Amino acid sequence: MTVQRDDPYPNFNFRVDLGDEAAAGFSEVHVGAARIELIEYRQGTDPRLTPRKLPGLVKYDNVVLKRGMTGNTALWEWFKTVRDGMALRRNVTITLLDESRNPVLTWRLADALPVKYEAGDLKAHGNEVAIETLELAHEGLDLE
Repeated sequence: MTVQRDDPYPNFNFRVDLGDEAAAGFSEVHVGAARIELIEYRQGTDPRLTPRKLPGLVKYDNVVLKRGMTGNTALWEWFKTVRDGMALRRNVTITLLDESRNPVLTWRLADALPVKYEAGDLKAHGNEVAIETLELAHEGLDLE
């Protein structure tokens, strides 16, 4: 599905699917980093005085989703299910779209579950949109 072109894609066209239901309307998605921890190892007979660097565990940052509050409680319900002891994991996809809304890149999160829910600030003197945030931990990230 990956489509290459000379100009980079803008970051404002994307779609998020939370597994069992499409959750449109996110205003912001932070995918985060994937990193490989290094294992430093040196044999006692190794003539070099610096350790070898070997690949170790792979770790992923949590994914943060933000959207305007609309009365739809699906994010809260998923968080509440996990909070109440049922680890309901979902495979989540985040798809970058081109200007014609055709998919060009897809990030797939394996076995994601919510670890933080946050309702935005409410201000009597403000005029911003109320934002809810859901943070997802996951066990794998693939890019297609």
